[in-house]
Amino acid sequence: MRATSFLVLTLFVAVVVTTDAADKNQPAVNGDRIQQHITALSKFGTNPEGGVSRVAFSEADIAGRKYVAGLMQEAGLTLRTDAAGNIIGRREGSNAKLPAIMIGSHIDSVPGGGNYDGDVGSLGAIEVAQTLKEQGVRLKHPLEVVIFADEEGGTVGSFAMIGRLQPAALDLMTHSGKTIRDGIRAIGGDPDNIRQAQRMPAELKAYVELHIEQGAILDESDIDIGVVEGIVGIRWWDVTIEGVPNHAGTTPMNRRRDAMLSAAEFTLAVNRIATSMPGRQVATVGRIRAEPGAPNVIPGKVVLSLEVRDLDAAKMTTVYDAIHAEADKIAQARQTPFTFTQLKVSSEPAPTDERLQRIIAKAASALKLSTKVMPSGAGHDAQEIAHIAPTGMIFVPSVGGISHAPKEFTSQQDMANGANVLLQTVLAIDRGELR
Repeated sequence: MRATSFLVLTLFVAVVVTTDAADKNQPAVNGDRIQQHITALSKFGTNPEGGVSRVAFSEADIAGRKYVAGLMQEAGLTLRTDAAGNIIGRREGSNAKLPAIMIGSHIDSVPGGGNYDGDVGSLGAIEVAQTLKEQGVRLKHPLEVVIFADEEGGTVGSFAMIGRLQPAALDLMTHSGKTIRDGIRAIGGDPDNIRQAQRMPAELKAYVELHIEQGAILDESDIDIGVVEGIVGIRWWDVTIEGVPNHAGTTPMNRRRDAMLSAAEFTLAVNRIATSMPGRQVATVGRIRAEPGAPNVIPGKVVLSLEVRDLDAAKMTTVYDAIHAEADKIAQARQTPFTFTQLKVSSEPAPTDERLQRIIAKAASALKLSTKVMPSGAGHDAQEIAHIAPTGMIFVPSVGGISHAPKEFTSQQDMANGANVLLQTVLAIDRGELR
């Protein structure tokens, strides 16, 4: 509905938003400029499918970072690159004793990704700074715009900012062909002194991140703004199923201990369990490998992945326990033992600050924008910064719910709506509404 009606409604909505902001003597962002910056940034790492492959630490990422750094300087921000490679632009406030209000996101992409994931939040934050500069608004608090390094590779930059990036992680290989250590060095960071990137809670008043939803809820419901109540936790396991390899032609069906058959039953059980419980939990089998992997051999071993996500840690445990119990039944019936190994890449749920939720909703309402309180099913830098500062997130619609793909799209008006809500949220925090 949003995509087909957009051209008809654009002029009307733009007038409502601009007039409302003007009536209240409030600054408003320049939607045309945001779109121009999105289009310009998309050239760095563009691919034939119309998307972008600007993976962290690649030449495209380095060029894109240079471009946004120029925009940040034009917005009157003083720049530095921290030890983790995060670009931080700062505008001092009128009271040097106050902690900073931080806004931003990331510009790196997945391989074969789209032009809006991370970019909308990054360019929207820069637009907020540019608007404040142009309209002569000086905050009491310092304003910091951050472009986080390597979000798609595991929120590396924000993980370093909260002091949790371990030295061993620096040697992991990235999609760029560089290790994280070499990648950070390539973008101007200092991996040998990574602890210097850590920020203390006393330094930050709040962190607010604008982002595309990456799902279809807002678009299909014709809702303007998502007020994010939290970022779901993610738990991963490798599940190993042991059978007996044997000749596929000479072994009767009733004499088989087929690990692949058990894997198939397990996969169906994961879906059944996740959908049968009330709530918004999700569970996925996304990878599977059979051994020995020959067409004429009954699989003697299967290794597959299990992922469980939810905003409630206890619910994640409930889902996992039910799945494990079902695996025990399959193992007994098929004589194929299961082993679950939880991976260390798992993350716990990160609720956003309830006060910031209210401020964001109030800002959207003042702009006559519809809202919905909702969780984020994807991970974001905000989930890390929530450990050291009150954190909020603003979602804008993704047309068709498409993300991490070339057809990812968010309209200019929706980007402007989100940036205006971000701007009004920053002003509200600066006025002291975050109590």
